[in-house]
Amino acid sequence: MADERPPLLAGRGLHKSFGLTPALRGADISVAAGEVLAVMGPSGSGKSTLLHCLAGILTPDRGEVVFDGQRVDRMPDKARSRLRRGEFGFVFQFGQLVPELPVLENIAFPLLLGGESRRAALAAAESWLPRLGLADVADRLPGEVSGGQGQRVAVARALVAGPRVIFADEPTGSLDSVAADQVMELLVATARSESVSVVLVTHEPRVAAYADRQVTVRDGRTMLPAVLS
Repeated sequence: MADERPPLLAGRGLHKSFGLTPALRGADISVAAGEVLAVMGPSGSGKSTLLHCLAGILTPDRGEVVFDGQRVDRMPDKARSRLRRGEFGFVFQFGQLVPELPVLENIAFPLLLGGESRRAALAAAESWLPRLGLADVADRLPGEVSGGQGQRVAVARALVAGPRVIFADEPTGSLDSVAADQVMELLVATARSESVSVVLVTHEPRVAAYADRQVTVRDGRTMLPAVLS
């Protein structure tokens, strides 16, 4: 069972406010190595804030975030940046691809930021093209590919550096149902083949059904998770 595995990443008693507005009010969450976890909830419930705290993008006001035995919330900014580049991958709703770079270079971008040689980074990126059905668009700019293809590029970019956790924030929110299913099937299948954990934020039950387990966030608190069949 997914929830019987020890956690690779956990947030405990997380509180986060923006000014006088609380976004998290004592949220607890954990994800095991190789687990696909869906975080659900209505708009404004705190689910994206929770993801950003887990990923070290935001620091909680109270509580702790632990990744592989390390307190992420206590890390200095540079250490958290290294963690995000090396151990974490990200897929956002609109891909956030670099519009001036072709598909292949967008995939290679995390490796280039991490100091890999251009030759090695492009070779690693190229190996992902056939796996995600992108071989025909390698030289195209993001504005020249479909929304579904763009999200597959984002998935490849998230995986290219060999992360241990992928954070996917509404990765299908801008796609039609056919493209959404294609992206989710590729994301989940590839993550499983690479033994990568996925924290998937979504408000769509159809997308959450791809996960091993589901947690609901309401008013900044996590509800009791349910195992999905």
